[in-house]
Amino acid sequence: MGYWDVPDGTDCVEKTWITTKLGTALGLVGSAYHIVAFQPDSALAAVQRATNATITMASMGAIFGMATCLSAQAREAPDDPLNYFIGGCASGIFLGARTHSAMTGTSACLGLGTLAFLTKAGKMEGWRIVGPPKL
Repeated sequence: MGYWDVPDGTDCVEKTWITTKLGTALGLVGSAYHIVAFQPDSALAAVQRATNATITMASMGAIFGMATCLSAQAREAPDDPLNYFIGGCASGIFLGARTHSAMTGTSACLGLGTLAFLTKAGKMEGWRIVGPPKL
């Protein structure tokens, strides 16, 4: 099953598992590019860098999935894009805490929350980024 196949506000464990896997994959790909672009001094430094980035991204995915699902349950509004803003903002706050920067946390909260909100709104309204136009 995919993320959009599970109704919002239900089966929080499954949705969180899916977002954690996605975050882990993005962390691995991102850290691989970072290691190639900025080559570390040793193999140990490369492994540390990859592990750090991957765990951070996996954690952000887990926080997003759980915060979005719990928000949908608590607010009793499962299809509200605000739940996605809350999940994205929670992930951004985690990133700020991880970097010990309030500015990073605030910016990431607003940026990730807005991106998640627009993603859900676009999914609900049928927005298309690529493909032929609807006539």
